Amino acid sequence: MKLSDFDFDLPEELIATRPVTPRPGARLLVAEGDAIRDAHVRDLPDWLRPGDRLVLNDTRVIPARLTGRRWRDGDAGRVAAQIAVTLLEPRPGGLWAALVKPLRRLRAGEEIEFPRGLSARLEGVSEGQALLSFNLAGDAFDAALAEVGAMPLPPYIAARRAPDARDREDYQSVFARHRGAVAAPTASLHFDDDLLAQIRALGVDFTHVTLHVGAGTFLPVKSDDIEDHHMHAEWGRVSEAAAREIAATRAAGGRVIPVGTTALRLIETAAQGGEIAPFEGRTDIFIYPGFRFRASDALMTNFHLPRSTLMMLVSALMGRERIRAIYAHAIAQRYRFFSYGDASLLIPPGDRGG
Repeated sequence: MKLSDFDFDLPEELIATRPVTPRPGARLLVAEGDAIRDAHVRDLPDWLRPGDRLVLNDTRVIPARLTGRRWRDGDAGRVAAQIAVTLLEPRPGGLWAALVKPLRRLRAGEEIEFPRGLSARLEGVSEGQALLSFNLAGDAFDAALAEVGAMPLPPYIAARRAPDARDREDYQSVFARHRGAVAAPTASLHFDDDLLAQIRALGVDFTHVTLHVGAGTFLPVKSDDIEDHHMHAEWGRVSEAAAREIAATRAAGGRVIPVGTTALRLIETAAQGGEIAPFEGRTDIFIYPGFRFRASDALMTNFHLPRSTLMMLVSALMGRERIRAIYAHAIAQRYRFFSYGDASLLIPPGDRGG
């Protein structure tokens, strides 16, 4: 399979830069069998059945985007230069991996000063990423980051507008618990407490898992042959209780429906032995047509970038031709795309292998 197999033309005006409010007011494309139906997220209960289980990624996005200054003495005296930092993930020894611009201007040992007394020192560079040590740790670091950091909006939004105070709520799910993501599991953004209560009242259960979404989710695929692509690893956890709940639902004939590709990738990682099992660690699972799904029966997800690994994932679930038809319908009907866009509920036929 070639990268061009997952390409499509998307009108730029369909890229959403703000979410719909209220959250369940977003549109929902439902693809089941040969049918495509247009609905809204608030109608999701109409397609769920007692005994189904939604799998929710409860990661919490950190305000990972920072703007600071580095100082240097020169012929003209002490001068400052602005430095943009996006935190990626914690590393052993108290370090943070980060994207720094301009990294080439920064020397090992130099300090970057941020507001509110927060500062970082460049300890080294690995694979184009800066390794930073901060002057604060634990709760003090979290508090400073909450004050001076901005939400790390995806590049296709950040290119159109700067993050603001609204994004601190908009770019976070209502069930976010465990901090560590630098990108939101965006299908989760369509839920509010009322919708969750309606779904629970139907007899649909919830299982929480955690996958800390990394900036690698936005990295382009550069290999023309998609099998040559290597995924960026992300940390995730499926608890013993979560594994038991998912296994019990499938054994009872209920459907396991991940909310978002992150939740799907995590439970499929945990099921690579043949059946769902507890899992904790880093996963770089790459799902493309031909993948055998062992834990997921359907998927709720937003609409994805052309030529992306997520287009490959939904093509694996539904089939390439089916996804082409679904996306053609979404574009013709003016659905809003990407992180702040509308949603789809993808219910594949019984054979999900290719």
